[in-house]
Amino acid sequence: MQENEISAIIIDCALKIHKILGPGLFENVYETALEYELQNHGLYVQTQVPIPLVYEAIKLEAGYRVDILVENKVIIEIKSIEAIAPVHRKQLLTYLRPSNKKLGLLINFNVEFLKDGIIRLVNNL
Repeated sequence: MQENEISAIIIDCALKIHKILGPGLFENVYETALEYELQNHGLYVQTQVPIPLVYEAIKLEAGYRVDILVENKVIIEIKSIEAIAPVHRKQLLTYLRPSNKKLGLLINFNVEFLKDGIIRLVNNL
């Protein structure tokens, strides 16, 4: 399954969750619900995945933690905040680069209409 197909399923699941739960809950609630929905679609899902960080001769085994990794291809960063700031986009790009993943979704569930809270970012395309 390609990244675009995976992202379509992710977005459908996120829309369902937002419709049922609405905005304003903690990020871990949305993360757990999204993990459940994606697994119900038969996707391989990992949460809080450590990404090693290498700086010169130093290797940190868990330099970052990705909220959700789907099919080992798409990174999802979940937020439940007032507004997405430029630093949140940079955060997701920083996760994409060292992990060599091509696609990331930044999903802010704390919005009235979820379509306004979804940002798609690509790495090296």
